[in-house]
Amino acid sequence: MVCAACNFQMYFNPAVAVAVFIQRDDGNILLIRRANDPGAGLLAPPGGFIDIGECAESAVHREILEEVGIRLSELRFLCSQPNEYLFSGVTYPVLDLFFTAQPLETEGAFNPEEVHAVEWHPAKTLQGEALAFQSMRAAWQVWLEADAKISKAPVLLSASSASISSDRLTG
Repeated sequence: MVCAACNFQMYFNPAVAVAVFIQRDDGNILLIRRANDPGAGLLAPPGGFIDIGECAESAVHREILEEVGIRLSELRFLCSQPNEYLFSGVTYPVLDLFFTAQPLETEGAFNPEEVHAVEWHPAKTLQGEALAFQSMRAAWQVWLEADAKISKAPVLLSASSASISSDRLTG
């Protein structure tokens, strides 16, 4: 957008948001039911917009505490996906940054202003179509592909081979 009077140019760049696929030891993934539009009632990984001056990792921890009341460990970047967010009649471009993490606890107090419900879903049966936004569905596909590669990777150190004595390792 360019001002005709002064030639000031304003760029409509994307806002940046974070979301996290949180997986328990039993393989279940934490998802919320969104309390508000867009996507009210639909499933989503918890997350939200990054504040000005905030790094993505801090936003992840803040948003997860605010939305579902749990703390995270093993935070890892998964992927980024473009998104469109319709709010008050305006479609905003958004860049969603997706992460994976482990929960330090599996229950917390959720924020009913943002979250209708907190649900744990089996990762192997979760269908991407159940997620609220196209960016989430695309990120879920990336998660599934990454998880498949990890689960097919050969075991490098099993419990039985862990007992190999150090003299065998050094020659």
